[in-house]
Amino acid sequence: MSTVYNFCAGPAMLPAPVLAKAQQELLDWQGLGVSVMEVSHRGAPFIELATQSEKDLRSLMNIPDNYKVLFMHGGGRGQFAAVVNNFLGNNGRALYLLTGQWSKSAAEEAVRLVGESAIDTLNIVEQEQGLNKAVLPVLSGDADKYRYVHYCPNETVDGIEIFDTLESPWPIVADMSSTIMSREIDVSKFGLIYAGAQKNIGPSGLTLVIVREDLLALPVVHPSSIMDYRIAAAKDSMFNTPPTFAWYLAAEVFKWLKSNGGVAAMEQTNIAKAALLYNCIDNLSFYKNGVVAANRSRMNVTFQLTDESLDKTFLKEAEEQGLVALKGHRIVGGMRASIYNAMPIEGVQKLVEFMTAFAAKHS
Repeated sequence: MSTVYNFCAGPAMLPAPVLAKAQQELLDWQGLGVSVMEVSHRGAPFIELATQSEKDLRSLMNIPDNYKVLFMHGGGRGQFAAVVNNFLGNNGRALYLLTGQWSKSAAEEAVRLVGESAIDTLNIVEQEQGLNKAVLPVLSGDADKYRYVHYCPNETVDGIEIFDTLESPWPIVADMSSTIMSREIDVSKFGLIYAGAQKNIGPSGLTLVIVREDLLALPVVHPSSIMDYRIAAAKDSMFNTPPTFAWYLAAEVFKWLKSNGGVAAMEQTNIAKAALLYNCIDNLSFYKNGVVAANRSRMNVTFQLTDESLDKTFLKEAEEQGLVALKGHRIVGGMRASIYNAMPIEGVQKLVEFMTAFAAKHS
């Protein structure tokens, strides 16, 4: 069977060595004669896995000691609500920076929960010579004005990524579902980071939350116990049965990252992959991208064919070459190549070769 390269935005491809190990251990994990899905989450073997996974994650991201690491449920959308319910009690207010579809969805959920009067929004995307550009605002004001400012550093639908550091007098909450561990960040700059697992961590069903301990003292909006950060922290993410198989795979992804040079090495590979693909788009008039160079996502490369009537043919012929899930999001159309950590550079090289040949064939 020829190699298939999966460019899906999520659930995304997982590292091949991780899947191979999971396949090998599926019926017999750690010599127990059963799979990891069949052991108690409170038993010593799984507790050891959970403890080591947090240790590896803290090492990979250099997470300070005054941050709690939580393995939770609900995906990014679950955290849209959890952030509000955990932090905006007693008439709290928040600021949401809008950069694309996911940041807008987060703001809409916040408004649904606490009303428009408690949520301010600021669109930070503008046009520069017909291209989208994200401009971080200069934030200032009374420290008590907002409980937090929320933004999404990488928008998977729009192909926009923010690499500059946001400075804020209020705690920064970041939806890093599609960019976590793709590049080095200073965790201490953030009050809370959350990420659905299904892009750079593992399979869907698991959500990572990294929260500064002092924020756990903020008044709540009566959150359900299952989404209460304080309970999750007090119970070591085991208030209820966690998604054990997803956690196991995430733990293996962390090991894989460490064995391949960690986040710093992964960042260099991601820079090379993105540059290869964007150079192809820029050098062939057959394709176009609508984002300024400084904000082009390394994880989600969006592009359009100048002749949109060829879209279906492009997708069909790409799939025949083992290049799958390249169709853009339904909201924006076009194409999208998601090249998360698990996508090897060989996959991007094959995509570039196909795009070059396709352009020559149909020009």
